Amino acid sequence: MRYGVGIGRSGFSWGGNGVIKWKQEWPKWFPPEEMIERDPKLEAYSNKNGGMEPGLMNPLGARALYIFENGKDTLYRVHGNPDWSSIGKAVSSGCIRMINQDVIDLYNRVNNLPTPIVVYQS
Repeated sequence: MRYGVGIGRSGFSWGGNGVIKWKQEWPKWFPPEEMIERDPKLEAYSNKNGGMEPGLMNPLGARALYIFENGKDTLYRVHGNPDWSSIGKAVSSGCIRMINQDVIDLYNRVNNLPTPIVVYQS
């Protein structure tokens, strides 16, 4: 199966060997502290404020697969995204974004956790 993806912009990408250790349908979104520092209005969705509720406008979209490396959460995700126009571009804060119907399909194919993932950087 082949999917279109959006990737991290320069300076924000992750690559390497990891595992999908957890996956979530309609996840809440909790921006990392570094992202809140760059964009203080995101404080409303911080961990201490309970995150952003699931839904179509949530940046993680319909599904999220959580990438771990050496037993630690990388904070990078493979996830859906409501902005289909970002697919095929390097615009995210590092996560691998997909259109919602594609990430739902991938989510349903990832049956055994942990599942290996390899992300190549060019």
